[in-house]
Amino acid sequence: MKIKMERVNSELARQITKIIAEDVKDPRLHNAIVGVTKLYTTPDLKYAKVYLSIYAANDEERQEAYYTICRSKTFIRNMLKDSVQIRLLPELNFIIDDSVDYSIKIDEILNKIKKLDEQRTIANTDEEQ
Repeated sequence: MKIKMERVNSELARQITKIIAEDVKDPRLHNAIVGVTKLYTTPDLKYAKVYLSIYAANDEERQEAYYTICRSKTFIRNMLKDSVQIRLLPELNFIIDDSVDYSIKIDEILNKIKKLDEQRTIANTDEEQ
């Protein structure tokens, strides 16, 4: 049963990404790249949490893209009916996935720490000579 749910989740995520990229024709999405990072459905397939990764030039465009997708929920669900063969199609709940942004910020902090550490090592080496 668990394997079937994983397959359903994976297929739903793949199809939602495709629908957003190819079928949602709203101009507010032209400046953003959107992908489904995670998707979880309830065991009864009534509800799905769809985690979106949205890349845009700034936060305003990112929020605009998110709201556009939320407003297109019914359209996306109707398109899913044609592309996914399951008995019950879940109600979609879109959530912005900030984990990628968070990991980028952590990586930047670690790089700064590494540079500071290298500078200290060079300074200590120069003082010893």
